[in-house]
Amino acid sequence: MSQPARFSSRLGLILSVLGIAVGTGNIWRFPRIAAKMGGDEGAGAFLLAWASFLLLWSIPLIIAEYGMGRIARKGVVGSFARIAGPAFAWMGGFVAFVATAIMFYYSVVAGWCIYFTQHTALNALPADAEAALATWETFQATGWMPVFFHALAMFGGAMICFRGIGSIEKANRFLVPALLAIVLISVGRALTLPGAFEGVQYLFTPQWSQLSEPTLWLEALTQNAWDTGAGWGLILTYGAYMRHQDGVVKNAFITGIGNNLVSLLAALMVFGTVFAVLGTTMARPEILDVMRSSGPASTGLTFVWMPVLFAQMALGRVLSTVFFLGLAFAAFSSLISMIELATRVLIDRGISRKAAIFGVASVGFLAGTPSALNLNVFANQDFVWGVGLMISGGFVAFAVARYGKAFMTDMAEGAVGDWTAGSLWWRVVTVLVPIQAVVLLVWWMTLSATSYAPDRWFDPFDAFSVMTCLAQWGLVLALLLLFNRRLTKSVDVSA
Repeated sequence: MSQPARFSSRLGLILSVLGIAVGTGNIWRFPRIAAKMGGDEGAGAFLLAWASFLLLWSIPLIIAEYGMGRIARKGVVGSFARIAGPAFAWMGGFVAFVATAIMFYYSVVAGWCIYFTQHTALNALPADAEAALATWETFQATGWMPVFFHALAMFGGAMICFRGIGSIEKANRFLVPALLAIVLISVGRALTLPGAFEGVQYLFTPQWSQLSEPTLWLEALTQNAWDTGAGWGLILTYGAYMRHQDGVVKNAFITGIGNNLVSLLAALMVFGTVFAVLGTTMARPEILDVMRSSGPASTGLTFVWMPVLFAQMALGRVLSTVFFLGLAFAAFSSLISMIELATRVLIDRGISRKAAIFGVASVGFLAGTPSALNLNVFANQDFVWGVGLMISGGFVAFAVARYGKAFMTDMAEGAVGDWTAGSLWWRVVTVLVPIQAVVLLVWWMTLSATSYAPDRWFDPFDAFSVMTCLAQWGLVLALLLLFNRRLTKSVDVSA
């Protein structure tokens, strides 16, 4: 069997993996979550927890995923069967399903970004939040427009993946540098606004009492997983295309730290802009209420308020268009990795790339359409599979532990000038990561049943209940366990 294609260079690999990590989670999600979890004094406690999970969760898992892909040279299911053993292919199936389920509604978000880019470029910016909300509601009320732009995003991403890792690398060589340039320009403009540094001060001021709140830690871990792509199986998929001489550990640190720096830059841009513009008419509590009010499907800050804020700035329309273009680039670079993940799983089973791409794009469009049409469905899927990333991370850690300490030697074979993972990484990924996943999930479920939602935690039809997670996770896991042997049919998992 011929060897799969490889990235042409280490730079191409790093830019492509940064394309996975740097997405709407950095620009759309992170500033809103930071504001939501911030206290009256500041959001520094959340940043501390979030940064802690970069070292205790994300980077260890990114190393593990790079290593699994580099050793197995397969997609997610084949890699789990090779690393953990065929009996645990169902774990790889779950990791792949979580990322694919996120792909279904992530394509909807990418569609929103495309729509708002062209709408902002062609129309005057809204004068107030009511006008901005009317723009959003008009877009959603048409029904066909969210579905159309969802289809545009899904099939556009599929076309990039059609020719394999070479075209993915070429796309990311453009998308990622362009995105970073847009973010830097936007941050530079935001920080020159009078009053912007009050927002910066709030962002980095810790309110230490918040560290005793379990929701802060749950949100910090979930956001870091969202931010970096750790535990999704996406980095594993790109790891299968690594060149033999490229190492794992340095690339993992570049990926994790680079991604989180982009998140902080996005937060500086958003906090600086919001505090500068609203600070002239609102007190801090009112400004924070605006930032925390996520609106329909968490769209409030990004798709409702940001156009209003840009409207009050010089060159606001140009800056707003650039902002949404950057958001669209971020969404696209991540979406193509999700499409490639699902495609590679099918290719490992002997399906041609052409047929696999067509199947993934078609199913992705159909499965994502309910989220495009109904924001309650969208919010439920974002919640269920976002939290499900903790289970995925635990499964990646289990696979590495099953393989044994030889994993560290095998993933480094042939690498030139890389760092050594070492025993500390081994203990973190095989012991601490699973403990974090179990403790935080149990902690959250217990508090949901006793404090947060004692009257509805058991309702599987409630969008944000414990039971809706358990029901959907349980159904997927049951089917994967039932068909575990068929998952590796036609897949060579030998060493």
